[in-house]
Amino acid sequence: MKTLRLMASRHSVFYSPLLATFAGGFLQEEGLDASYRPVPAGRSVGEFLASGEIDVTQSAVSYSWSVLEKGGTPPAVNFAHVNVRDGFFIAARSAQAGFTFERLLSGRLMYVHGGQPEAMLRYALHRNGVDLSSVTGVDAGNTEQMMDAFRRGEADYFHEQAPYPQQLEHEGIAHVVAAVGEAIGPVSFSTLAATPAWLKEPDAVKFMRAFRKARAWVQGAPAAEIAQRLAYLFPNISEHARIKGIEAYQRLGCWEGDPEIRPEHYEAALDVFQHAGLISRRYPSAGIVVRPPDVRG
Repeated sequence: MKTLRLMASRHSVFYSPLLATFAGGFLQEEGLDASYRPVPAGRSVGEFLASGEIDVTQSAVSYSWSVLEKGGTPPAVNFAHVNVRDGFFIAARSAQAGFTFERLLSGRLMYVHGGQPEAMLRYALHRNGVDLSSVTGVDAGNTEQMMDAFRRGEADYFHEQAPYPQQLEHEGIAHVVAAVGEAIGPVSFSTLAATPAWLKEPDAVKFMRAFRKARAWVQGAPAAEIAQRLAYLFPNISEHARIKGIEAYQRLGCWEGDPEIRPEHYEAALDVFQHAGLISRRYPSAGIVVRPPDVRG
C-alpha cells in the first residue's frame, strides 16, 4: 500500500478534515496509507515540498504571496480548501457576557504573532472599530508556551485555534468569548497544497476522493465521534475540549461547501493581507490556485 506523506503548518482540530483523512480510514478505502506530522520548528512546509520530502501539506494561499513578495517562486499550488473561515478564538480570564472587541483595549491580549493569524486578527478587530496596534499585546512564543504563560497569569485574553482555548476553559481558567471567524466571514484561510507534478499522479485523485469524504464527515458527524477518532493525535487535550472545539467549527461552517478554492474566498484573503500591509499588490490566482485533481477542465 502506497504511503502518502502529509504535513501541517499548525496542529489543531481546526484541520480536522485533513486529520480525519489521515486517521479516519478514508485513505485506506482508496488503497492508500499515510504518515502525518506538523512542520518542525524553524522550517516551512514549502521547504519540505520543494525538497520532495512530503507529498501534501496544509498551507494557505497567503504562503504563496509571502514567497512572491520576496521575489521567489512558490514551490507548490493550492488545490483545495481545508477551511473557509478563520479558526482562532478569543478566551478571557473571566466570563464576559456581551463581549465586544473593544474590551481588549483594557487588558493584555496574548495572541499568535506574525503572518496570517495576526493579519486576520488585525482585520477582525478593524471591522469592529479596534486597532490591534492599540491593544497591549503579549508574545509568549509557540502554543504550548502561550498556554503555560496564560496559566501563570501573564495575560487577560488568549488567542489561539481550538482545542487550546477550550482546554484552558476546561481547566477553569478561561472562558471562550469570541470567534475571529465570525467577525471576518468566509475567507480563504487554509488550503491543501502540492507540487504540480504530484497533482498529475493517480494518487492525487485518490487522495482528493478521500479528502472530500473526510471533510463531509467532519462537518456532519457527531463532534464526540470525531473527537474520539482524533484523540490519539491530541494526547494532552481533554475529550471535552476536543468536542467543544469541533462543535464550534461545525457551527461556524468552516468545513461547509465544496473544497474547491473559490474566487470570492481568494479575494477576501487579499483584502485581509492588503489591510495588514503584508502584500504590495493583489496577486492573481493563476499559478497559485488550481482545481482539485479529481475535477477536470
